[in-house]
Amino acid sequence: MLVIEMPKPSVLVTGAAGFIGSHVCRHLLKDGCAVVGLDDLSGGFADQVPEGVEFVEGSINDDKLVPELFARHRFETVFHLAAYAAEGLSHFIKRFNYTNNLLGSVNLINAAVNHGTKLFVFTSSLAVYGRNQLPMHEELVPAPEDPYGIAKYAVELDLKESREIFGLNYAIFRPHNVYGEHQNLGDPYRNVVGIFMNRIMRQEALTLFGDGSQTRAFSYIDDVAPAIASVRTRPEAWNQVFNVGADTPYQVRQLAAAVAAEFGVAPDLQFLPERNEVKHAYCSHEKIRRFFPSTAAPISLEEGLRRMGAWARQAGSRTGKPFGQVEVARGMPESWTAFSQAAP
Repeated sequence: MLVIEMPKPSVLVTGAAGFIGSHVCRHLLKDGCAVVGLDDLSGGFADQVPEGVEFVEGSINDDKLVPELFARHRFETVFHLAAYAAEGLSHFIKRFNYTNNLLGSVNLINAAVNHGTKLFVFTSSLAVYGRNQLPMHEELVPAPEDPYGIAKYAVELDLKESREIFGLNYAIFRPHNVYGEHQNLGDPYRNVVGIFMNRIMRQEALTLFGDGSQTRAFSYIDDVAPAIASVRTRPEAWNQVFNVGADTPYQVRQLAAAVAAEFGVAPDLQFLPERNEVKHAYCSHEKIRRFFPSTAAPISLEEGLRRMGAWARQAGSRTGKPFGQVEVARGMPESWTAFSQAAP
């Protein structure tokens, strides 16, 4: 009997060498997709791209490369995970933030519309909510308070407009405080779990802004990436917005103690001046459980830290590189100025 092999669905993952992007690639490969990964390696690492991904080193802002990729591969689905996700730093790098997180996204949306992409999957952020009702749910009116959240919400609005005008289907996920294997341990501005693990391995104190009483629900990567990857086969979830992540909020100083316990050391805490940030932020996940009923129970913080800790000890500590394009230094936390450089 003649067996006709169906072509694999062609998908694009931006940020494929980064943290969440590399995990989404892994799940898409398991689902039988032909995956093209695009990343400029500004925050990711090429060795994190899973085997089987056709990797392209390049920028989402390249308005020649992006249309060429779409014309060549005719992507069924785009998973847009590329972003510079340093929320607190975004106040001081507005031009860089909007260029990479907003205009780069528009470049992809234009290409998706022009080349008939069926679905555009976008990873937004808890940052769109700002200081809002707790737990934060999808029906709340976003009120972002930093340029990072503003850029993310602007892309959400553009996707909704592109659906109305051009018929481009979308799915928006708002993950929050995600941690796990492949997190950039050397990034000094973001990903507090990675920062804490890196500092312990370097025998440095764990730095907390203010008294460390800020609360977040820290989300293990395997509670986030599978849902994002699976939405391409769930049309009932298209043109929707979903919070995705853990349910239980912890104080940052509780997190510091838990990370120290995982590494078998006493927590050495250094308290720094407060910075301007949303103090309490955690989400409701009733909606994603309705649309993704197979979603497993969230991984506990203790288990997630155990898994990430094992990987981090094997990967080793990293030295963060200074951000070389600070546009406004006024008001920047002093602890950041030591490894930040003003733009020329």
